Amino acid sequence: MKSEIIAVGSEMLTPFRQDTNSLYITEKLNELGVTIAFKTIVGDRRKDLVNAFRTALGRTDIVIVMGGLGPTEDDLTREAVAETLSLTLRREPAQVAALHARAATWRISMPENNLKQADVIQGATVLTNPNGSAPGQWLDTTFEGFRKLIMLVPGPPHECRALFDLECLPKLRDELPPRAIRTLKAAMIPESQADKILAPIYTEYKDVETTILAHTGDIQLTLMCSKATVAAAKQRVDELAGKMEEALDDWLYSSDGESLEQIVLYYLGLRQATLAVAESCTGGLVAQRVTSVPGSSRSFLGGAVVYSDPLKTSFANVPPELIAQHGAVSAEVASAMAEGIRKRTGATLGVGVTGIAGPTGGTEHKPVGLVYFAVSDAQKTDSFNRTFRGDRDRVRQWAATQALDLIRRKLM
Repeated sequence: MKSEIIAVGSEMLTPFRQDTNSLYITEKLNELGVTIAFKTIVGDRRKDLVNAFRTALGRTDIVIVMGGLGPTEDDLTREAVAETLSLTLRREPAQVAALHARAATWRISMPENNLKQADVIQGATVLTNPNGSAPGQWLDTTFEGFRKLIMLVPGPPHECRALFDLECLPKLRDELPPRAIRTLKAAMIPESQADKILAPIYTEYKDVETTILAHTGDIQLTLMCSKATVAAAKQRVDELAGKMEEALDDWLYSSDGESLEQIVLYYLGLRQATLAVAESCTGGLVAQRVTSVPGSSRSFLGGAVVYSDPLKTSFANVPPELIAQHGAVSAEVASAMAEGIRKRTGATLGVGVTGIAGPTGGTEHKPVGLVYFAVSDAQKTDSFNRTFRGDRDRVRQWAATQALDLIRRKLM
């Protein structure tokens, strides 16, 4: 089933406000196997809203409309959806009572215009808003002879997301056909190379929808199949996943959607090993990603952001003469950082990352984007370098992913 997300609000057509709700809802829909075909932002003009809703209903099965459910004159979502479907609005007594009760808890008189939030589209189910006064609405209807599911949710993020999770997701799960979804992940393989390897495999499975998403060194492959039963769908997805896993070999790090940092911590726990990091150009991103996983303290001891040369010496025991001889961005210094932080913290593994994130600081021999990595244990220290393209943030993000993947490969 294809879906469209419509964000309502003229403020999102200015440089001062962004639509962030659609990113959250997209993630939730993708987890259910619902494809997002379109995203639309439309201003607070009734004619434009009706045109946007009519277009969405003509090309998708599920339409989620965010915003325009408040009490003001420019909150026109209910009215525009009703007009699009040639339906009427009714004022729901229970919602009127709820609005008065809410005002009473605030010890204020409720303005008359608030009552429009109790207007419900003919045939719609009211969705309780746990964090605000504007309820959502769920409409299972037809448009030009085809069944459509329409959800109206409030615009403020803390209202939109809570209502969508509590009210919309359970209803959607009940309406969707039996399906199986599986997510594979691979690190540091170019998207084009991954597709070259995998396309001959997944194109043979016409009944399994395969999508590839690449982001800063991480490849995510989502496999989704609908069948008469969940078991039948799962059998097809698992069969395809097995062939893709074999083809990806050691590029693959997750067969069930885990993050790279989760896998690193899994291997550390399995080996009863500990980790410490010394970071320069990544500015703590490696440590941040590892510590974002609950329970990481069992394996991650800590580390240091050794941005300046003196701190490389004082915190990671890098000899000053080594920096003078080879430069702070070098295999020798990365190795010394990894060894130094390992010994200083008593960790099983030490990691060093040093590079030139840019946009300045590069030379002919050491260009912007050059990053050196080292992973050290009690037996040896391995070093490695990559040159990443892109702006400062992109170089740092790629470098953090590369560092985590090197740790993973060290522990495999």
